[in-house]
Amino acid sequence: MRIILVRLWSSLVNNRFSYVSLGGLGQLGVECAKYLRTLYGRENVILSDIIKPRVEVLNDGPYIFVDVLDFKGLQKTVVDHRVDWLIHFSALLSAIGEQNVPLAVRVNIEGMHNVIELAKQYNLRIFVPSTIGAFGPDSPRNPTPNVTIQRPRTIYGVSKVHAELLGEYYHYKFGLDFRCLRFPGVISSDPPGGGTTDYAIAMFHDILRRGRYECYLKPDTRLPMMHVKDALRALAECLRAPNDKLVRRVYNVTAMSFTPEELSEAMVKHIPDLHITYKPDSRQDIADSWPQVFDDSEARRDWGWQPEVDLENLVALMIKSYRKN
Repeated sequence: MRIILVRLWSSLVNNRFSYVSLGGLGQLGVECAKYLRTLYGRENVILSDIIKPRVEVLNDGPYIFVDVLDFKGLQKTVVDHRVDWLIHFSALLSAIGEQNVPLAVRVNIEGMHNVIELAKQYNLRIFVPSTIGAFGPDSPRNPTPNVTIQRPRTIYGVSKVHAELLGEYYHYKFGLDFRCLRFPGVISSDPPGGGTTDYAIAMFHDILRRGRYECYLKPDTRLPMMHVKDALRALAECLRAPNDKLVRRVYNVTAMSFTPEELSEAMVKHIPDLHITYKPDSRQDIADSWPQVFDDSEARRDWGWQPEVDLENLVALMIKSYRKN
């Protein structure tokens, strides 16, 4: 399989995984490329974005410039690199999207139109990540099942529901191999990327650098979370799952749920003198409309999903990663 990871998309070719990830320099893209390269080979995973990559990204494997809004450019990349799996990461996240709705519409919705039509035109398999942000205040929050009312109130969430439904439509209408996972907050050592759940990442960054953190959510705000190791493993397992095992095209996946207060209590065991204050802002309203506990029983039943990293392990992994770097 040959994988091209373009920050906005990716691909697989027969026994070679050619992966292009549009939005590849985002939080999941770089880590996803590293992980998939260990499975399918360094040259078979091509990372892509529209910005200049860091030297270490260039040294890790192939990188190309791809703009998700440039359909002809996408076509050329698919043909030139013999892409057959498309992994589409490109999106403005929740808090950032609310600050620039027109741009979020272009990137999150028009970009999705481009990649799904490209996948149909070239008979590509396509993976698109979704999110807990695809749910809204009318959704059941504890637990949130795989199929329920959604009705989000952020442009990020609206665009993700649009992507889920469009992908399902192309699957049933044209036979497109569309796969989608709804991820909770994903925690890694990369800098925060503008998502509401990124408070957890920012907490590690600030406490390990300065010993203190001011949280923009209330201390008892419970949200689903997972470590990036589990997120990448879930993605890879979903890609490999036989079609006949997939009862649905969109699945919830999660590992744990915790509050800022519970995260800080777990961190105190490693960093006794940390100091956290709370100053909720507009992101609190977003968090209050999202699931508190994700029900991923259908993913566990259909293709054997099982998380491995719990809260204690997550804290240990994050602290070890930051201190190492």
